[in-house]
Amino acid sequence: MASDKPLIAIIGAGMGGLTAAAVLRRMGCEVRVFEQAAKFARVGAGIQMSPNAMCVLRGLGLEEPLRRIGFQPPSWMNKTWDSGEMQFEFPLGAPVEARYGLPYLMLHRGDLHQALLSLVPPEWIELNRQLVGVAQHSCGMELRFSDGPPARADIVIAADGVHSRVREILLGPEEPRFTGRAAYRAVFPASLLGAGTVGHYTKWWGPDRHIVIYFVGPRKEEIYFVTSVPEPEYRRESWSARGDLGGLRKAFEGFHEEVQRVLAACPEVHKWAILERDPLPRWSDGRIALLGDACHPMTPYMAQGAATALEDAVVLSRCIEEIGLGEMETAFTCYEATRKERTSLIQLNSHLNRFMSGPTDPDWVYRYDAWREPLRAPARP
Repeated sequence: MASDKPLIAIIGAGMGGLTAAAVLRRMGCEVRVFEQAAKFARVGAGIQMSPNAMCVLRGLGLEEPLRRIGFQPPSWMNKTWDSGEMQFEFPLGAPVEARYGLPYLMLHRGDLHQALLSLVPPEWIELNRQLVGVAQHSCGMELRFSDGPPARADIVIAADGVHSRVREILLGPEEPRFTGRAAYRAVFPASLLGAGTVGHYTKWWGPDRHIVIYFVGPRKEEIYFVTSVPEPEYRRESWSARGDLGGLRKAFEGFHEEVQRVLAACPEVHKWAILERDPLPRWSDGRIALLGDACHPMTPYMAQGAATALEDAVVLSRCIEEIGLGEMETAFTCYEATRKERTSLIQLNSHLNRFMSGPTDPDWVYRYDAWREPLRAPARP
């Protein structure tokens, strides 16, 4: 790789950051990824890759490997919390492939992260690099970290999540809005359920709370659940914080027997506060652009947070390739013009938490092709 090529720094090695690095690598760009974690861990969480997300992963050559390690449920069942009455069932499996040409897969989040990590050269990634400052100079960008030497770059892509330090530098300090709700999650061996069976993929809709349960591997050896529960006093946003199993089980008293069996079998649980933001006034400044949760964090109720980050990474890379590394500000405004309407609509619909609660046509979400979506010219001031 030529040393005189502009150097692109990506802040954050999550799903969006790694996808951006992988796509930019195919374009022949020089990239460095700075991640604040000291190491990568197989975090105990499931993740849903709907057809729009699988479209990105197919373009990266990951569809077949992920099919081998993911679970492809036959349908998405939406049931009433106590009676188990079916509110709406959306066909997945073969019907969704026939409809969109792509599968709907349930994966362990760590397995998806590892697949994306395999596309990025190890020497491109620096761990234990917590960003504390970014300065734009005429000769380039200066990145400062809490530990270790500063770094330089010509372009910065911030994929550093809901608490993005880069967004704070660009737009000023602003806390994300706490929704008054907490999520509990766990992945555990399905063998702990004993002889009873559970649905392949079910969202149980309660009056003021819900729980989603699905398998995350092709042999259904691991089961995952994630909840949303009113807890206005809990504000910690952390993927590693432990939750209280007793409190969780109490919160779902009265739910259907299938839910009770899953919660009774669960050996431990993690917990985090659910945060969101309104659409930001802008996604870039000079040679800095925001991506994924850094610019449009959303509630998890449509399972589109990671998917939209993957889409962002592709569209941003396409704008850079089409417009050129020498016209970064134009490329970044093109990216925002192409993506903002869609992500704002998904943010709103996820906030409302009605998706799939009754008859739903999800074509507007699932049919999106980030590789072929027409790029929009930025609006003139």
